[in-house]
Amino acid sequence: MAAASPADPTRVPHRALITVCAMIGTLMQALDSTIANVALPYMQGSLSASYDQITWVLTSYIIAAAIMTAPVGWLSARFGHRRLFIVSLIGFTGASMLCGIATTLEEMVLFRLVQGMFGAALVPLSQATMLNIYPPERRGQAMAIWGMGVMVGPILGPTLGGYLTELYNWRYVFFVNLPFGVVATAGMMLFLPKDRAQAELRFDWFGFCVLAVGLSGLQLMLDRGDTKDWFSSTEVVTEAVLAAFGLYLFVVHLFTAERPFVPPRIFRDRNFSAGLLVMFMIGMVLLASSALLAPWLQQLGGYPVETAGLLMAPRGIGTMAAMMVAGRLSNRMDPRKLMALGVLVLAFSLYRMTGWTPDVSESEMIWNTVLQGAGLGFVFIPLNVVAFATLDPALRTQATSLLSLLRNVGAAIGISVTETLLTQNTQIEHSVLSAFASPLNRALGASPAAQALSPATPQGAALFDQMINRQAQIIAYNNDFWLMMMMALPVLGLLFLMRRPKVGGGSGGGHAVMD
Repeated sequence: MAAASPADPTRVPHRALITVCAMIGTLMQALDSTIANVALPYMQGSLSASYDQITWVLTSYIIAAAIMTAPVGWLSARFGHRRLFIVSLIGFTGASMLCGIATTLEEMVLFRLVQGMFGAALVPLSQATMLNIYPPERRGQAMAIWGMGVMVGPILGPTLGGYLTELYNWRYVFFVNLPFGVVATAGMMLFLPKDRAQAELRFDWFGFCVLAVGLSGLQLMLDRGDTKDWFSSTEVVTEAVLAAFGLYLFVVHLFTAERPFVPPRIFRDRNFSAGLLVMFMIGMVLLASSALLAPWLQQLGGYPVETAGLLMAPRGIGTMAAMMVAGRLSNRMDPRKLMALGVLVLAFSLYRMTGWTPDVSESEMIWNTVLQGAGLGFVFIPLNVVAFATLDPALRTQATSLLSLLRNVGAAIGISVTETLLTQNTQIEHSVLSAFASPLNRALGASPAAQALSPATPQGAALFDQMINRQAQIIAYNNDFWLMMMMALPVLGLLFLMRRPKVGGGSGGGHAVMD
């Protein structure tokens, strides 16, 4: 099963307007993956929910998006690329409005499920659209434009969400999608070329169901494992079993079924298969670094939410600048060299963060976040160029949905692992430091500061514990930054599995010449 090959990209009218509308769809979905995070405390009070209950607002969206990402390729082939894009935009915009007017927790979780279901298709469809409407020699630049929405959206989401919540109301976190959704829908109706739907295709229900079970179990395990103390909880063990069972059945079914909804031949393309692995590993670092930096700035740096958002914003600037440069260079030099440069810059920025203390200057933070963003930008664009260089154009939509799925799964695993280790290492380091940094130690006894920390008084004991916990957090964060650096470096080895498109070949999907 494959989508019909796209029309001649050199003869697409209104290319600029289609690009703008595709970017709006990408940015809306990318923003909504993180924009609601900062509004959760306000939503919790408004909807009379506990902390455990309100987190389902995030979990429901993530699970629905993960499940519905995989069949996007089949849906595009069966109903048509243009029709699916328009329906997804309408559904996502409508669900955003419903989320904004929800009055109960049950309504909010239901509407977020619907929003995630329709939003799942927006990123892969927008990427496939950009690949279809631009000729091979301009696809590097097209991927740079598209990549800005994917990479910058999650970074700017918490900042924008914080401002909307503070200035207006948490409901505007969802209402902000409405005007953009209407514009994108109208634009796609007017300008996106029609394509042929393959009405004879039949859906692989068994494959979809076992994948849905596997992804749901995996996402629930990752989201709730830390709060439930992982495998000491029956719930988490059950979710892990469901994840393993569902994903195992899906892999077996994928390579044994007559017509699975993910065509196995897509994995025979060496560049694309290697690209999936790279995307998964970069995904683990992409959002995990942001998820750690935000609380670091607020808890250890002592910055308010708005200032923390401003200090993180330069990462988006670095990403955009690197993407524009990489987009121009990807068709002129070996994209693998650009990816290697990006990985090294990313690893260097994470290495610098392993020595951070609350005394680090704001200029150091800004410079480092710019470096980190630039590293991600130099990886992301050449990766998409190489991954699609030899792929059959008819498989583009399936390929973009798989890349999006692996990126999101990698991000979920990265966030879960780093946050779990942060909690555990903080507890471990607290115990170690408490044993060696007793205020009763004679070496500290003469210090006035140590006397103020005397456990003989309740105030002194509280101050002493607070100081130890702060130092333990610093060490735990630094250990996580080390871990993320080690997650990024193995990508260098995967680059040797990729074949190099000849300079000027571009991301042709059958047009590029390989050596």
